[in-house]
Amino acid sequence: MMAADKAQKWALELDGVGRSFGGLRAVNEVGLQVAVGSTHVVIGPNGAGKTTLFGLISGEIALSSGSVTMHGQNMSRWSATKRTLAGLGRTYQITNVMAGLTVEENVLLSLRGKSPVKYNFFSDARPNAEEDATLSRLLETCGIAAHRRDRAGAMSYGRQRQLELAIALANGPRVLLLDEPAAGLSPAERGPMADIIRQLPDDLTVLLIEHDMELALGLADRVTCLYYGEVLAEGSPDAIRANEQVQAVYFGTAEHHA
Repeated sequence: MMAADKAQKWALELDGVGRSFGGLRAVNEVGLQVAVGSTHVVIGPNGAGKTTLFGLISGEIALSSGSVTMHGQNMSRWSATKRTLAGLGRTYQITNVMAGLTVEENVLLSLRGKSPVKYNFFSDARPNAEEDATLSRLLETCGIAAHRRDRAGAMSYGRQRQLELAIALANGPRVLLLDEPAAGLSPAERGPMADIIRQLPDDLTVLLIEHDMELALGLADRVTCLYYGEVLAEGSPDAIRANEQVQAVYFGTAEHHA
């Protein structure tokens, strides 16, 4: 298959991806193909290697082996910054917003991240008309339009998670990595977050880590289950739900043999 054809079909491809920390093989020969415009969920128990895998994709952790390709471009040796500029976005398991700034200011800084304006110390701190329209759309998408002028640190944890998603979207990603977006949320907050993810643009490819299997299966087009850094199973949500190995991992009957 030609690279152009592959780029149309797969937004993200991992081939034999691995990472060792001393004698520990945290991620071992992981292969993954994420279809353009899909929501692909990675599940697995604590210690399965999910967040390490995201670090390898985003460029924050160097590969020990394998390759990472986005829309047909091999970015295995690219810096995290270059991957972001090429259209890779990411959120984190622990909320990462600027608490002293308003919601608008947080998102505006991200929105200007790819613009020459960020190098201009004399640029207007207020959004121009185009930026204002984009800000309004992003905040509406993420359910925080009513909090535009609020200081980020004064909002609830759930609202901060929604703000973090708006910040990630402001960079205009083609592929978005969401690291447990519902982590730490109350049951009442988890539903709205799931609804926001479902309503993301159809052309945006989402790769999502989620520890809560039922929430994950409700969001996914396709699911990969990691166990001790390796792919244990992959398939549709229904297939994963019925998989006996996955059930064993989640309900504590699985054994791992090194």
